[in-house]
Amino acid sequence: MKADPKAADAAAATPAGASTKKLVIIILAAVLALGAIGGGAAWFFLRDKKDSGGAHKEARKSGAQLFLAVDPFTVNLQPETGDQYLQVSFTLQVDGADQVELIKLNMPKVRSRLLMLLSSKKASELITSEGKQVLAAQIIEQIKQPFEERGPQQEVSDVLFTSFIIQ
Repeated sequence: MKADPKAADAAAATPAGASTKKLVIIILAAVLALGAIGGGAAWFFLRDKKDSGGAHKEARKSGAQLFLAVDPFTVNLQPETGDQYLQVSFTLQVDGADQVELIKLNMPKVRSRLLMLLSSKKASELITSEGKQVLAAQIIEQIKQPFEERGPQQEVSDVLFTSFIIQ
């Protein structure tokens, strides 16, 4: 029995044709996978740049705590037993360099507000630790008030007393 040469060629061609199809499918799958990986990487890095800019802005706005020393105040206190004076120095803890600059630019308003607040106090109100804490909260409240009508509040998070003398 003689084998048909066409049948042998067909049998030999079938596995080769099948492996060519498999190879094409594998290459196509690899190209698609690489494209998906590249697209995912591009999305990740582009998204990361946008988010880090926003995160940087957010950190500058609220996370980066900076300190701003305020010139000392000397004020007459409300009389209780004669004339009494308060000499106080403090540092503000603010959220970001933009807030430091805003407060510096408006320091005359800040000082005026604080002079009015400090001169309205009695020595007996300020002598205790609790009185100083209340005063710190009131200073924050005064400084947070917008400098412009309908403007944003300043971001002040703490008042740190560096000198506190009552005479």
